[in-house]
This record gives sequence, C-alpha cells and structure tokens, in this order.
Amino acid sequence: MTDEIMCSSCKRRVTNMVGTTHFKCPKCGEVEIVRCTHCRELASKYKCHGCGFEGPN
Repeated sequence: MTDEIMCSSCKRRVTNMVGTTHFKCPKCGEVEIVRCTHCRELASKYKCHGCGFEGPN
C-alpha cells in the first residue's frame, strides 16, 4: 500500500491530482510542502511542521 500525498493547507488527498506542487520548506529546506491547485489559487496558508515557517505571505 502506498502512502497518500496530502495538501499541506487543506489536508485533501492530492495523490495523482493534476496541478499540485511539491517543494521543500523555504526556511529549513528539510520538510516537503505539498499544495493542491485550489489552495494555490486561493493563496491559502501552510505551515511547516518542522520549523514552523508559515507561507505563502
């Protein structure tokens, strides 16, 4: 069984969803942030569970 990939903002399952993005935390560079298309369009906040960095603003 594979692990499901979840949006860091809304916690929706985004495995195989078109338009998602994955990137390392801009502050610590260790934790992977995952964003679904909807949260990207709304510029919804996300929080790194490693260092506490909040984005996108």
